[in-house]
Amino acid sequence: MNDWLAINVLEALGIFFLCGYFGGRLANWLKFPRVTGYIVAGILLSPSVSGIIPAILIREKLSIVTDIALAIIAYSIGGSLKLSRLKQLGKSIVWINVTESLGAFVITFIMMGTLGALIVKFILFHASWLQVCLPLALIIGAVSAATAPAAILAIVHEYRAQGPLTITLLGVVALDDGMAIILYAFASSIVGALNQVQGTSMIHKMALEPLLVIFGSALLGVIFGFFLTVLAAWVKKKGSLLVLILGSILLCAGIAVRMKLSPLLASMMLGFYVVNRAKQCDVLFQAVENIEETIFALFFTLAGAHFDLTVIKTAGIISLLIVVSRFAGKFMGVWLGGDFSHAPAVVKKYLGYALLPTAGVTIGLILMAEPLLEPRVAEIMVNAVLGAVIINELLAPPLVKFALTRAGEAGKE
Repeated sequence: MNDWLAINVLEALGIFFLCGYFGGRLANWLKFPRVTGYIVAGILLSPSVSGIIPAILIREKLSIVTDIALAIIAYSIGGSLKLSRLKQLGKSIVWINVTESLGAFVITFIMMGTLGALIVKFILFHASWLQVCLPLALIIGAVSAATAPAAILAIVHEYRAQGPLTITLLGVVALDDGMAIILYAFASSIVGALNQVQGTSMIHKMALEPLLVIFGSALLGVIFGFFLTVLAAWVKKKGSLLVLILGSILLCAGIAVRMKLSPLLASMMLGFYVVNRAKQCDVLFQAVENIEETIFALFFTLAGAHFDLTVIKTAGIISLLIVVSRFAGKFMGVWLGGDFSHAPAVVKKYLGYALLPTAGVTIGLILMAEPLLEPRVAEIMVNAVLGAVIINELLAPPLVKFALTRAGEAGKE
């Protein structure tokens, strides 16, 4: 009888798709981004809330879904980094992107390494700062650099915004996820080194391994990008083109995993090479765009299912710490980058308010980081970041509206 009642993988996938769809529709009806609905639907399906989907399915049998979705998302991010467009954006956007991303990383890392460490040590009395708190701070700091462009784009379109703040905002968020992936590759390599060795060899490994991972992943992505560009020139049917693209992305990501490189950075560089070298680059990304919403629905609903009520007290406090630290880092980074690049005063004053949305890459990176930490610490990390994402998704729309309105750019198109 129990075997008959147990949910299998196909049933779980069907439930995730359907609940994600209705969750997204309900979120839209309530004037929230669809992503929020997907995540909440996943939370309701989680083992610690309704228990409909067993933990073994979420953490083991369906983990491949996360890997596939992230590789495709990273490819699309690489496709947004067209060199000709980056040159048009101007130096202020590049400066601000670098400083606000690093600002979010540094401030969140410091806060998690100090106050966050105290919270973790209060729960896990024997937690080592070097082996537990430092890796946690590095990972959460790195993923805090990401910003969700979809939510921002929707709000900009809704209020028909136009002007220097809007142009800078759209340019910065287009680059943010790329910076987050690079920072994560760097941070995860250091965490891997901390887990493996001690003493002098650890210092050497921490200095060398991140560079090898970043350059190795970039080279692998370029190689696959070259082959995809050559092969795509011979394909005429769009359906066949999608098969070729997905095969290239997944094989590239799989080889990166085998070589202990970053599958996300490799996939992103694949997309970066294609968008800058392929003659039919628009077609190579439009084919993937047609299936993106399906991937997002499954990915975010599954991400929400990682939610665990048993660690909500600890994770909730850390969630608030992440939200405040990330906001402070991005706000300070915008001011610093804007000052260096002589950006308009309206950009320095209001852009920081508009960079709160966070979702896709943040959640994906944090799920990818789970195996790098002890199970109990990983649970706290995943739930804290999920909590921070939900808080950000609730606060972001009014803050983006506030920034655009105060800048006098809403309703200009």
